[in-house]
Amino acid sequence: MPHRATRLPVLLTAVAAASLLLSSCSAGSTTASSSSPSASSTSATGSITVLAAASLQKTFTELGKQYEAAHPGTTIDFSFAGSSDLVTQIQNGAPADVFASADTKNMDKLATSDLQGSPADFAKNTLEIAVAPGNPKKITDFKDLTNAGVQVVTCASPVPCGAATEKVEQATGITLKPVSEEQSVTDVLGKVSSGQADAGLVYVTDVKGAAGKVDGVTFKDASSAVNTYPIAVLKESKNPDLAAAFSDYVRSNTGQKVLQAAGFQAP
Repeated sequence: MPHRATRLPVLLTAVAAASLLLSSCSAGSTTASSSSPSASSTSATGSITVLAAASLQKTFTELGKQYEAAHPGTTIDFSFAGSSDLVTQIQNGAPADVFASADTKNMDKLATSDLQGSPADFAKNTLEIAVAPGNPKKITDFKDLTNAGVQVVTCASPVPCGAATEKVEQATGITLKPVSEEQSVTDVLGKVSSGQADAGLVYVTDVKGAAGKVDGVTFKDASSAVNTYPIAVLKESKNPDLAAAFSDYVRSNTGQKVLQAAGFQAP
């Protein structure tokens, strides 16, 4: 009996220690899971369709290829257009999983019932004047776009680059008289690069991505119209796990490196 009485406290101490260890491990596991809410979604497979602003075409195409390579069994399809046109498509029931807008205004047009959760900002972009190589019209500032004989192209006002142009007009007191108003920033860039216009208001990223087809003219008042880009998973997504995983990827360090290499600013 003395022998058994001597061992009992030791046994109870061992059991208590084991219980504490198991409790600690369990708590640690829960913490890790809650700190990585997208951990399970990164293993999602299948396909999604991403509706993205035209100015994101080059970077998102690259990010899609990178994601597919890193996650076998996934397919990321894209549809690029002016953000306002994409909003209309979503409101009319176009099948899609993710929406990335070139401004918050167009994202805000979507009702809460259209989205899963809140949109997250992932980049910023600034206007720049695109001109023909060599800048034959000698444009050096925003006001030069009103010079006689200069044919200017802008985005239509519902399009983010058009809304940004209007903000610059208000800030400078200068009103442009464009020869055409386009439905996407890539259309504006195309008009200038093809010689159909002398100048156009596009984004810094568009000039950088044009690979010498146009030159860029920065101007001081561009800072009055910086666009913030949000991304969101759509309520009607057929693959919300993969949609969330790709949205996270865009905002990850890897995604940010691709975006900033293209000229986008951090959100």
